[in-house]
Amino acid sequence: MSARSPFRYFKTSPAIIRLAVMMYVRFPLSLRNVEDLLHERGIDVSHETIRFWWIRFGPMFAAEIRRKRADRMRAFSNWRWHLDEVFVKVNGERRYLWRAVDHEGEVLEAVVTKRRDKRAALKLLRKLMKRYGRPAEIVTDRLPSYRAALRTLGAEGMQLTGRWLNNRIENSHQPFRRRERAMLRFRRMRTLQTFAAVHSSIHNHFNLERHIYRRDDFKENRAVALAEWRWLGAA
Repeated sequence: MSARSPFRYFKTSPAIIRLAVMMYVRFPLSLRNVEDLLHERGIDVSHETIRFWWIRFGPMFAAEIRRKRADRMRAFSNWRWHLDEVFVKVNGERRYLWRAVDHEGEVLEAVVTKRRDKRAALKLLRKLMKRYGRPAEIVTDRLPSYRAALRTLGAEGMQLTGRWLNNRIENSHQPFRRRERAMLRFRRMRTLQTFAAVHSSIHNHFNLERHIYRRDDFKENRAVALAEWRWLGAA
């Protein structure tokens, strides 16, 4: 028996829903920006409808992308991880978004916590190692919480610190920061955690590294990524 389509109760075309979710999560656009862009294409939906679509389908699309990429990332992500944390305002209060990327810039995990301590670092590291195994090296800044957490896991020898060693993840914060400004901050930690997870998966899917490939190869990779996106959630 074939699986039921997740779009079965929606009158709107799945293609339009996928397009709206991609535009909102991938690009630094507000809900009203996406509404206006769709209106220019003759699609009349409200920004609240777009909000409902990304909340309903964004995590589903992200989970499908992660599932399809899991084997490849497990095979190629265990060389070096880069870990860092950024400050995020949630309803006016400071929270911490812990992120991890591999040596190619693929976002591996994003975890939101109230504190910047050993317990929070352990939460991130345990999720990473459960999903991807152990890497050869882990690059961090000099925050003591990392060393304490790695000592608990028996992986203290994997840690590397240096002035420019962690530039890979410092640069990877930029797409999320642009999205954060477009969304005018976050109201709840749960919303931040959901969006960070969805954004990281979709960013990975469309991270085509155009500065590495020739123009023809980049265009081919972009076409493949878009074609795969159009089939997400298909029954």
